[in-house]
Amino acid sequence: MVSGSLLLSALLIYLFNLSDFAREIILIIAAVIAGVPIAIKAFQAVRMKTFSIDLLVTIAVIGAMIIGEFTEAAVVSFLFLFGDYLEGRTLQKTRASLKSLIDMAPLEAVILKNGNQVVIPVDEVKVGDHVIVRPGGRIPVDGKVISGQSSVNEAAITGESVPVNKTKGDRVFTSTVSDNGYLEIIAEKVGDDTTFSKIIELVEEAQETKAKTQKFMERFAAYYTPGILIFSVIVGLITLNAHLALTFLVIACPGALVISVPVSIVAGIGNGAKNGILIKGGDKMENLAQINTLVFDKTGTLTKGKPEVTDIKPYGISEKELLKLAAEVEVTSEHHLGKTIVQKAKENKIELEAQPSDVEIMKGHGLKALLNYSEFYIGNKSGAEKLEILIPETASSYMLQQQEKGNTAVVVVRDNQVIGIISIADQIREEAPATLNELKEAGIADLIMLTGDNEQMAQKVARQLGMDRVYSELLPEDKVHKVSELKASGRKVAMVGDGINDAPAIATADVGIAIGGTATDVTMQTADVILMSEKLDKLPYALKLAKATVRNMKQNTYLALITVALLLLGVLTDHIHLASGMLIHEISVIAVILNAVRLVRYPKLQFGFKSFKMKKSDAKVNYAPSWSSRNK
Repeated sequence: MVSGSLLLSALLIYLFNLSDFAREIILIIAAVIAGVPIAIKAFQAVRMKTFSIDLLVTIAVIGAMIIGEFTEAAVVSFLFLFGDYLEGRTLQKTRASLKSLIDMAPLEAVILKNGNQVVIPVDEVKVGDHVIVRPGGRIPVDGKVISGQSSVNEAAITGESVPVNKTKGDRVFTSTVSDNGYLEIIAEKVGDDTTFSKIIELVEEAQETKAKTQKFMERFAAYYTPGILIFSVIVGLITLNAHLALTFLVIACPGALVISVPVSIVAGIGNGAKNGILIKGGDKMENLAQINTLVFDKTGTLTKGKPEVTDIKPYGISEKELLKLAAEVEVTSEHHLGKTIVQKAKENKIELEAQPSDVEIMKGHGLKALLNYSEFYIGNKSGAEKLEILIPETASSYMLQQQEKGNTAVVVVRDNQVIGIISIADQIREEAPATLNELKEAGIADLIMLTGDNEQMAQKVARQLGMDRVYSELLPEDKVHKVSELKASGRKVAMVGDGINDAPAIATADVGIAIGGTATDVTMQTADVILMSEKLDKLPYALKLAKATVRNMKQNTYLALITVALLLLGVLTDHIHLASGMLIHEISVIAVILNAVRLVRYPKLQFGFKSFKMKKSDAKVNYAPSWSSRNK
């Protein structure tokens, strides 16, 4: 502001033909005031053995003052400093999503202590505390509802604005809002361990992770900047024109080029976070944009992951006893089918008394355990055959019938004797057919399903969803092998899953995608992209957002390169001078940033396939970036 005011004063002195000496003194003061902050940043960069744009401008300003071009020295330093200010203000919008996330975190919690409701800072809540949430209040912990009922807005976690009804036994998450009911919750995760805290941490890390294009640009700038410095000296020595050399030095600054990629990445990742999609960095964003093959796990991904027991077939014991024994063995299981058996026993009000021991998980097959001094195996037919358990012809025929109906047949074996078969069916997610169609429209060439389930069930689901290919009865290592085969054939592969058994394949794929609503911690840590909603319909949005972000990066890069080329051409043909060139340069920097901000601010984006409405954030934007894009 001071430098700009002095420049205006110098202009008035010139217009009214007053003292030239006073005008020059004012211009020198203006150049020094604006130039000192630039010189300080340049010195800091040199100490870090980095050639920054600030160094080029500092050299140009000092050179202009030495040769008596006080007006251009003042104008160049003012424009650069003013451009830096505008850049910082504009970049706030690309970080707005992170600020809005942080603003959603509750600061206080109401807990029940010695029969009294006590308000305490949220940092003091401990696991096991009895938390009270009143209507309209933000839930301060991850936990389980033990009393009450309410519609909970989970937009902070999933990006979905439609409230979800929560009753006793349901899980709730930090920073979601109880719209109209009263809830009592037992705290299971607090502080930094909550889902919401991990989301913020992931977004922060992702916005600092560099894309491959960004790394290339930084390597390019590291050689380009000193190269321009040397070339400017050569121009000056050949032409004996110091003004031309200084102009060439400033105009060739790659300011817009250096920031063209990181600003798009930050904006794209912020957009995703606001809409319930966590993309763990710029390199992951670029990889996602290149995907042409999507591989899906079935259970919990294409299906709801909440299967139901459809039939119980006992051999030599009652249905109730069979269900009780199976549930007691499966009580330690994390598998969807095991949990379904336990849930069925609870619904039938069967009391589970005995605890299993020596539990051994057979990946892709089932589990073995000791219960009441008997050895149990609960799993699929291939697992029984691996253990050399003989399945009677009647039981084998019955299992085949259930599989043909689209059910998963689970065999229950006690001391190597089949005592029953429990049939379980999972339902396809309502949004899955439309989502897969939209993925096809978005350019995905192949939709492939990998599952450990039986072939009949797998084929039935594949037909209903229109999958291009399906592979069934796979172990986790088989899924890894299939993904590796697809990659070896030249495809860009993304693996979508939610279970621990999907983690190896997710890690192997070019891009691993976890369904956050049902995914295990291991899967979420392994994945490159996390869809926080339990629904698949965020997947096309994530793909289109990645493509839009990469397209935005390219637009910025081309704009920056064309601007520098035209400016240099103008300098060499004597059409552009120091001050005017600096003005155009700063305009190109702001144009690059504004183009990237479209990814955050536009309520309606055109992604090349079709346009759709984006959710607006209600948060106020007042977050100041902690880094300088010019130094980046």
